[in-house]
Amino acid sequence: MSLLVDTSVWSLALRRDAPGGAAEVRALRAALESGETVVCTGLVLQELLQGFTGPKARDEILHRFSALPFVSPDWTDHVDAAELRNHCRRKGVQLATIDALIAQLCIRHDLTLLGADADFRHAARVSPLRVWQGA
Repeated sequence: MSLLVDTSVWSLALRRDAPGGAAEVRALRAALESGETVVCTGLVLQELLQGFTGPKARDEILHRFSALPFVSPDWTDHVDAAELRNHCRRKGVQLATIDALIAQLCIRHDLTLLGADADFRHAARVSPLRVWQGA
């Protein structure tokens, strides 16, 4: 299984003052330690850089994430993400614009989403999105 890890999980994993006991953080750690493919996208990197301040935090994030494979959205991904968001809304599921694009990248690249946001789990019930299910 290849994972795209959402900002919510990375944020928990990188915080020095937060306990690392969340199931999603343990799953991320296990995936990294086992050599499982962990993928990122620019949106997640940008959100992390915006959330952590100072040059030391910035440099640490850039260093860590330089080792990860990146997937980038193209024109079709944006179109398909809009359709995914509209489809979810018609099914009674609210999905933010950025979350729809992250979900679309997972669908297109056959990735499982590892996130702590319940909106992704709701979207997975009405779309082809696969989300990590805690053990």
